[in-house]
Amino acid sequence: MNLIIIGAGPAGLTAGLELIRRSGIKPLLIEADAQVGGISKTVVHRGNRMDLGGHRFFSKSDWVMDWWRSLMPIAGGDAESMRIHYHRQSRSIQSDAVHGDSECMLVRPRLSRIYFLRRLFDYPLKLNWTTLSNLGPQRVARILASYAKARILPRQERNLEDFIVNRFGEELYRTFFKDYTEKVWGVPCQDISAEWGAQRIKGLSITEALKHAAGRLLRNTQNATRHTSLIEQFLYPRLGPGQLWELAAREITDRGGTILLGTRVTGLQRQGNRITAVDIVDREGRRQTIPAEHVISTMPVKDLIAGMNPPAPDDVARVAHGLLYRDFITVGLLVRRMKRHPGDADPDRTVGQRLPDNWIYIQEKDVRLGRLQIFNNWSPDLVADPEGTVWLGLEYFCNVGDDLWSMDDDTFTGFAIRELASIDLIDPADVLDTHLVRVEKAYPAYFGSYGDFGVVRRWVDGIHNLWLVGRNGMHRYNNQDHSMLTAKLAVDAILGGDVTRESIWAVNLDDEYHETIEHRKDQPAQSPRSRGDGAA
Repeated sequence: MNLIIIGAGPAGLTAGLELIRRSGIKPLLIEADAQVGGISKTVVHRGNRMDLGGHRFFSKSDWVMDWWRSLMPIAGGDAESMRIHYHRQSRSIQSDAVHGDSECMLVRPRLSRIYFLRRLFDYPLKLNWTTLSNLGPQRVARILASYAKARILPRQERNLEDFIVNRFGEELYRTFFKDYTEKVWGVPCQDISAEWGAQRIKGLSITEALKHAAGRLLRNTQNATRHTSLIEQFLYPRLGPGQLWELAAREITDRGGTILLGTRVTGLQRQGNRITAVDIVDREGRRQTIPAEHVISTMPVKDLIAGMNPPAPDDVARVAHGLLYRDFITVGLLVRRMKRHPGDADPDRTVGQRLPDNWIYIQEKDVRLGRLQIFNNWSPDLVADPEGTVWLGLEYFCNVGDDLWSMDDDTFTGFAIRELASIDLIDPADVLDTHLVRVEKAYPAYFGSYGDFGVVRRWVDGIHNLWLVGRNGMHRYNNQDHSMLTAKLAVDAILGGDVTRESIWAVNLDDEYHETIEHRKDQPAQSPRSRGDGAA
């Protein structure tokens, strides 16, 4: 069978490896980038490695967890580290890596916080003394009053603002949701579909949070020594997420599959309800048309429909053309140290003159910086000198052609350094090195023509040998494990002779398992986050 996979990110590589492991099919993968992994790739700069967006490896799917482990064994540790906890999910894992093996998964602690009012808040927000004291009694009173109003007089849910206000009240929405969400997406919350909230912010309840906080206080009073929370942990490739996907690519090619890097798909030849061939162009400009019996696509839907020959119907083409995306710039910043910030309620938690977080959500209104990663805390092996330097990732959300994207690299890097210094997290004199990475179409948007996306889906689902999978392939805010599951289901259908797509589209719709959805009742609310997290 001549099977073509468009894209060599998590979904494309999962599909390719599943096909080659489970059948005699040797797929052809076509990847526009110079390396595999998509947004889950690892960028290396002078021995320092960057994880674009942050990818925690934990899934509620046993199949996904086992699949990862089939490529990378898990490094050993003490008894507790061999039981990992994440989002009130817990699972036992068994060490099977040789000590010191570079091709293994580490068990890493999870810590994310919010930086707001020059203070650090727990993320997700917790009803504890730190949160209440950071917010102050007047703001807390306004939050509770507006929440009560929202419960009594809910809004009609026409957009994301209505969705969030109904669940958390207007004051909490304006404090922790509105500005950050608009920083991420670049449009008002009123212009974003309520479906985005339904997919990404489910199962939270302030009422239950208050009950749980009161219950926890009572339990702690009755038994001061009782340990009521577990340190959350996740798996992480020693050299970053791209290491795992490079191993997947290696197995595909070792088993006879082909991966063409630096090669773009420019068109799809169609006869009725079937794709017959794929047009490609390589980095030297050489063009080729390759016959196809099946095509699995992870490329942006907008580009896929634009490349149809003969063209898609007018209504399909119109909706696809109106689909929007959010682009992404991250600046790697190597510094001697971070400032020991007075807003940290627990300054002893700073390690080696750096904060202990995996990442920090920057909600300060006076900077455009969206998120800060501390790569040392993901894996020490991401940093060439993990003891003497701190390797940071400053993440900005933007659109191709806007003022941020249009800055040249040196200007943008200087701008990013000044922003981080202005909120008292570094001293510019401590900067040793920088590296800038741009990513187009990092996040499919739930505005533009997205409200009519069903028109595109119905038409594409009628093309019997074309399968849409993954984040951009489905124009859906999937995480890494969700993308992998859509790829697996597409392979199941192809090998089983099935033409239905319902199970693929159902992945992630009712999935409670998100980084943005902390199903803990002591967590009242959190801002919608834009992430490439593969874990959740």
